[in-house]
Amino acid sequence: MFVLDSEVAPPIRVDPAPASAITETGRQRHSRRRRRLGRSALPYLYLLPAIAMLAVWIYRPLGQAVQLSFHSWNLLPTSEMVGVGGANYRRLAEIPAVGDSLLRTGEVILGLLPFSVVVPVMVAFAARGITGRIRTVYQAVIFAPFLVAPVASAAAWRWLAEPEAGVINRTLGLEVNWINDTRTAQLAIIVITGWHIIGFAVLVVSAGIANVNPDYDEAARVDGATRGQIDRWITLPLLSPSLLLLTLLTVILSAQWTFPLIDTLTQGGPSGSTTNVYYLLWEYGFQTFDAGMSAAVGVVAFVLFGLLAAGLMRLTEKVTFHDDR
Repeated sequence: MFVLDSEVAPPIRVDPAPASAITETGRQRHSRRRRRLGRSALPYLYLLPAIAMLAVWIYRPLGQAVQLSFHSWNLLPTSEMVGVGGANYRRLAEIPAVGDSLLRTGEVILGLLPFSVVVPVMVAFAARGITGRIRTVYQAVIFAPFLVAPVASAAAWRWLAEPEAGVINRTLGLEVNWINDTRTAQLAIIVITGWHIIGFAVLVVSAGIANVNPDYDEAARVDGATRGQIDRWITLPLLSPSLLLLTLLTVILSAQWTFPLIDTLTQGGPSGSTTNVYYLLWEYGFQTFDAGMSAAVGVVAFVLFGLLAAGLMRLTEKVTFHDDR
């Protein structure tokens, strides 16, 4: 069978897309990609100023301190820093005052924990029923010591603890030199520091209590639980994040909190009984002008406090309870 050429269907011609349309599609795709990239990068741009401040004011000085700890320098701009390798760290291991200062720092941490954790929980639980304007006054009064300058409070406490005419000795009927006696100087520093921080800790615990879902309280009361049982088995576990936060702050900042009081009241004495690791760092840097040793003490303190903080953070992840409502 023969088919004429005229009967064969002509081929279908497909006109190519205009070059302008292809270009426009590519531009749209590129524009969408840029918008997605911009949206994903925007949060990091918001964080950039904070990261820059951390780099300038935290990490850069930290790096300089580590570098300085391997040198000997007397802080004079005209004198040259001399590299000594690890000699400063070897000297730290040989000086008894360094170990003593670390032990005293541990004593301060343990001494402040009741003021930052135990007493605030008791006060916050006892003050739950205070409402209205009276609660505002109570919060202002309890927080006021935290706002007092340490130097001003040191002057007031020196007068209160005066051996002969001080209010404390007259009230207790004692003649104890609280600040200048090696047996009581550390205790005095701890008590004054605890007086400073207790208001802040009470407000943190009170905020944690206010964040507990009241439905748990009502459900426990329906089941016949007493107020003490509710506090022990419901409220306290849900307060664990706040309490571990206060513990972490006490561990990290206790030596820093006590520094202005030590410098004002005892200058590390009597007989070094109040010299903690922060004050020892200051003595090396600004009394003996041994910047290398001061930096080495700072690096050791940074590492130790960092390890303690890391341990507490791991503990927080394991033992804290959260109200996932």
